[in-house]
Formats: sequence, structure tokens, C-alpha cells
Amino acid sequence: MSRRLSILPDGDVFSDFRRQCVTMDNWSNKYDKHGTQVWVEDPPLVANQGQRTVPKVHKIKCRMTIKDVSAATMYDVLHDGVYRKKWDLTMLESVDIARVSANADVGYYSWICPKPLKNRDVVTLRSWQVTDEDYVIVNYSVKHPKHPPRNNLVRAISILTGYLIKPIGPNSCTFTYLSQADPKGSLPKWVVNKASQVLAPKVMKSVHKACQNYPQWKQQNSPDHKPWLYPEQSTLPMMDPAELSLQRADSLENVDESSIVDAQENEDSN
Repeated sequence: MSRRLSILPDGDVFSDFRRQCVTMDNWSNKYDKHGTQVWVEDPPLVANQGQRTVPKVHKIKCRMTIKDVSAATMYDVLHDGVYRKKWDLTMLESVDIARVSANADVGYYSWICPKPLKNRDVVTLRSWQVTDEDYVIVNYSVKHPKHPPRNNLVRAISILTGYLIKPIGPNSCTFTYLSQADPKGSLPKWVVNKASQVLAPKVMKSVHKACQNYPQWKQQNSPDHKPWLYPEQSTLPMMDPAELSLQRADSLENVDESSIVDAQENEDSN
């Protein structure tokens, strides 16, 4: 298999992502309020031992039933990098680096973390697929030769993150977010896992609000420019996917954030 085929997701990746989004087998419900649900995947059983393995970072799934936003609008908002700068208050920087195919690109994103933690960043290969029944976006971390980890940020890892949007009416949809990601650093993984269950519904709510305001904003900001639907509109340079490689979590060193806490406390005391 060529490197090109190995780095770009194929139809099986999208099909398996859809399956994970809709199945309830081996998923435990952790939250169910106001039309939003959160599940965590149960670790698989160890063969011949009857015990479950415990992954370093769990896989989380969050679903929201939205009654006032179309699936198409939801899909546009998740793609529109210009609009994201208007509503994503945690974003530090977002850069669309290059296209690697008609339905895939590579990008850089960094975000603000609560003090005294260091801020995070990630480089991902994002791919999307539109069918008559749904919209799918998936991403995972890659290494880009011109975007190595930075000293002032912790490079996080997306093992697999994505969205499934299914229309249930002309102005309504179900919105599913599924992710297995490692923020790296020295945070205990149980803290990361617990925090994600609390933060996921808040993120979904924020995206929903952004979607409600998008049609009016888009009407005044290049309403016909949607390169995620019309690849010929894209001005990004083309990049050979062979220049990319998968970024594994174990290839990045942890950052000892206890020293960051100490430094912050000393700074505050002064």
C-alpha cells in the first residue's frame, strides 16, 4: 500500500465512523439533559481474563438534537474558518495550510487552556464526505514538516475526532461529536477523561448558538464562497499527502505542568 493511500481516509474509515456514532453497544451514558447526551466507550475485555483494558484516554460521544438549524447550515459552520474566528472564544490561531485532495486538507489550530496550564495546539488532516443522508467530517493528527511542536505550546493529539450530521427535517438535525484525543502534558488521564464529559455539552451548545447566527452573518460575508462544497473555489496550495505522516501520541514527550503551576504561583505572589 502506498503512503498516499495510508494517510488519506478511505470509504471504510467514513463507514466505521458512522457506525461508531450510531451504535450503543459498549457505550455507557454519562449525561442526558436538555436534548444532549454524552456517552463514553467501555474498554474492551481482555481475552481469557474477563477484565477490561483501560485506555489512556477514553473515546467520548456527544449527541444533540437541534430543532432550529438545518444540517446544511451546521455543516457549513463546522467548515467556515472565517466565521469560527467570530464565535470560538478559546481559539488562539487557526491556519488552513494546504489541500491534499478535493475533500481533504491539513490545518493548524491552537487554543487557550485555563491557567496555569499551557495552551495547546494540533496539526490535523481533515476529510469530509457528503451523501444524500448525512454529512461527515473526520480528522486525526499528522506531522507537517513546516509545523513542528512549539516551545510555548503543548502539542495535543487527535487520535480520531469528527462529526456526523443527519437531517431530520428541513430546519432540524441530529449533531453527533465523537472524539478520542490526548491533550498531552502531565495532566492525569482520569482528570482529562472527567473534564471532557463536562466540557463536551458546553462545546455543543456553543456550536449550536453559532449556527443560529450563521445565516445572517454569511449573507453579508461572501455568501457564495463555500470551498468545502465547491473545491474549485479553494485558494489553498495543493500538497502531496506523502509529505505527511501520522502523529502518534507516544512520539511526543509529556510536559511537566506542575512546574507551570509553581511558576504561575510565584508570578502571582510577586
